[in-house]
Amino acid sequence: MTPFGEKIRALRAAKGVSQAAMAKALNISPAYLSALEHGKKGAPSWGLVQGIIAYFDIIWDDAEELQALAKVSHPRVVIDTSNLSANATKLANIISHDVGKLSEKQISDMLKIAFEKPIKKNL
Repeated sequence: MTPFGEKIRALRAAKGVSQAAMAKALNISPAYLSALEHGKKGAPSWGLVQGIIAYFDIIWDDAEELQALAKVSHPRVVIDTSNLSANATKLANIISHDVGKLSEKQISDMLKIAFEKPIKKNL
């Protein structure tokens, strides 16, 4: 599952909307919406994110949050470390190979470290 998919599922549940109804309103297939929610598809297009924002009548900070979640929701991440340090390359490789072995607490701790820096403004 991706952060975006998790959020969409929560929005649908809160509003009592089925995947079929939402997909029809957004002019996408229910299968695509299901795959998006389950992290089987890449990050959604800007247009689809805007459509979802309008569909749920999301405003201000919540709209920005949804857009940010879409940016960090590609299930297959590629990191180009060619211009970075050896340690950055090592870290990227370790995470790519072992992220599935980390506990939720370890992941949460790593995210806290990452978001202590101004980097979060880019998301």
